[in-house]
Amino acid sequence: MARGHRHPAGGPRRVSFEARTKGDLPVASPETASEHVGDDATMLVSGFGSVGYPKLVPETLAESGRDLSLAVVSGGSVGEEIDVALVEADAMARRYPFQARDAIREAINAGEVAFADRHISTLGDDVQFGGMVDPDIAVVEAVSVGEDWLVPSTSLGLTPAFIESADELIVEVNTAQPRALEQFHDVYRPEIPPNREPIPLSHPGERIGDARIQFDPAKLSAVVETDRRDVPYEFRDPTETDLEIAANLGAFMEREVDRSPLYEESVRLQFGVGSLGNALMRAIGDADLGDRDLIYYGEVIQDGLLDLLDDGKLEAASATSLALSAEGQTRLFESADRYAEDVLLRPGDVSNRASLIDRFGVVAINSAVGVDLYGHVNSTNVNGSRLISGIGGSGDFTRNAPLSIIALPSTAAGGEVSRIVPMVPHVDHTEHDLDVVVTEHGVADLRGLSPRERARELRECAAPSFRSALDEYLDRATAAGGHVPHDLETVFDWTDGE
Repeated sequence: MARGHRHPAGGPRRVSFEARTKGDLPVASPETASEHVGDDATMLVSGFGSVGYPKLVPETLAESGRDLSLAVVSGGSVGEEIDVALVEADAMARRYPFQARDAIREAINAGEVAFADRHISTLGDDVQFGGMVDPDIAVVEAVSVGEDWLVPSTSLGLTPAFIESADELIVEVNTAQPRALEQFHDVYRPEIPPNREPIPLSHPGERIGDARIQFDPAKLSAVVETDRRDVPYEFRDPTETDLEIAANLGAFMEREVDRSPLYEESVRLQFGVGSLGNALMRAIGDADLGDRDLIYYGEVIQDGLLDLLDDGKLEAASATSLALSAEGQTRLFESADRYAEDVLLRPGDVSNRASLIDRFGVVAINSAVGVDLYGHVNSTNVNGSRLISGIGGSGDFTRNAPLSIIALPSTAAGGEVSRIVPMVPHVDHTEHDLDVVVTEHGVADLRGLSPRERARELRECAAPSFRSALDEYLDRATAAGGHVPHDLETVFDWTDGE
């Protein structure tokens, strides 16, 4: 099983476990610490973008032979020690709200693990006082810890809210993670309603919090030493289709920044994580946007953003996770002091906050499983039923950004399946939230268009081999009339392609 790297080569000088732990702490082995996790506990874990998650305690639970029935909540995707080992040990009964591993995905789709999808922006509130779960224990990764504080590692996610909500706390201090990560964190906790005031953030690069997460020392049950690096993110090289999508996006943004007063001085961007996202970042970096600054306000720092920073094209980058390739990890860790001047990590309930996405006028650029002719988007379930990962933060940004873009290839399965369809079988983002769709075949600007007009624009973004079938479907649908024309008898079996 390809779990975290135990002996990363090179990088910054190691700081010992003893130098990372301050005060009178309940240091324990993973075996002793794991005894604090009840058999049917709700376990909140750190982690986002498959980094910054606890490794030894979940792995020990999986190997314990105990009859476990855990409910596991994370801010985002985590590693195999959680979403593979616990699943294969039949130790996980429920999972919230996002995952990205085959083992957990297969268990969810088989009905063996119960799963509920939630927006990242509200997850902290859902856990803390929304009635979603009854939190028992938080197990989190840190680069250092004291009697009433800790410094997170490579992600922040919803860790502050999880620690505040749980009855007990286990901290894994990971000596494989550079202590210099402290420089990136900006921990700010919103107040509890009805006393919640606007978050006092005026620029994505501004710091308003602290590097440490504070907690009630009575919660701290165990501190465990870990020596295991996150498994690096594996980005593939961009395909020809990726590059064509990116070129279309870049050309659209060149026109858009000249048209809209939102971008007179700067362009604020968010990208979904992945190889296509890296290609889209490069296209925006290469686009002719005049002398406007580029600023990132999103969820994940990935390699494409480091490239823009190194090229002097990005003013600041605010996120909640460092999801980097092996080369990207090395670049950032070896030059942490330099990158920390422009990169910062915030909790997910700040990075994804609706009011801040709106305040900064973010251009949200995400991908999807499919888009239908009227602008509804399926981001999560193949054929409407088989879960891929979860909605993550795409809903937060698509709903609240002044400009919401979905960028995706026009086909799947080697060109055999159209991703532009008459009706998506599952809706994550509605027609009311989506502004623009980009494929390798063009750009559909849906703003201000009626449903029938949107259908004509989106038809042009479909692969040529599917356009005549889409035309035939629209002819059948419009013959019956209606504001949003549909032929419900053939809407899901409209074509086999050409």
